This record gives sequence, structure tokens and C-alpha cells, in this order.
Amino acid sequence: MEKDQAFVEMVVKQIVDNPDEVKTERKVDEMGVLIELTVAADDMGKIIGKEGKTAKSIRTLLRVLGAKERARVNMKIIEPETGRAVKEGDEGEEVKETKKEKTEESEKEDVKPIEEEKSTDVI
Repeated sequence: MEKDQAFVEMVVKQIVDNPDEVKTERKVDEMGVLIELTVAADDMGKIIGKEGKTAKSIRTLLRVLGAKERARVNMKIIEPETGRAVKEGDEGEEVKETKKEKTEESEKEDVKPIEEEKSTDVI
């Protein structure tokens, strides 16, 4: 097992509740090294994190590790039910849209016209 693959397994096993179900597969092609990560369905949220921050952090550390070895290393998270890959950046899209919708709704409700003050004070 290569350093990058061992690193991903070590970090992910510390985060998840089911470390026995963590599996990684390392693929090398002309684009660089790709590590495919598969975890239990219950642990997907822990690996992705809020707005994808945990997954993004792991990918950043992998790139640093790859730079040290003069290789381009990336990680792909495989959804357990479908076998489909979670695209980078998709992890937090649903949350962002929901926040945006709530903000737009609350802005409509909270907007009140400003009444002009009539002042009789002389400056």
C-alpha cells in the first residue's frame, strides 16, 4: 500500500463509526493518482462534512502529500448505495440552496418601508 492510500485510510478510519467498512482503491493514469474511497452509508455525512469541508480538507492534504512525491493525487468518494462518485464541490450545494431560499424569503417578510421623519428642529 502506497503512502497516499495509507494516509487516506488512516484519517478516514479515525473519523467514521464503522472503520471496518472503509475501503480504498488506488488508480494511476496519465492524469495522476486517484484514490477511490468507499465508506458505510451512515458515515457519508462525516466524511463529506458541513458544506464539504471535511472532504475538501482531506483532498488538500492529499495534494500536499502528492507534491512531496512529485505526483498529482486526488480522492473520489463513492456513494455506497449507487456506486456513483460524489463530485468535488457538490457536497454542500443542497445546503447552500436551502440557505439562499430562506434568506430570500426572510428578506421579503422583513422589508418595511421607511417613513420619512418630519423634523421641526432648526439646525
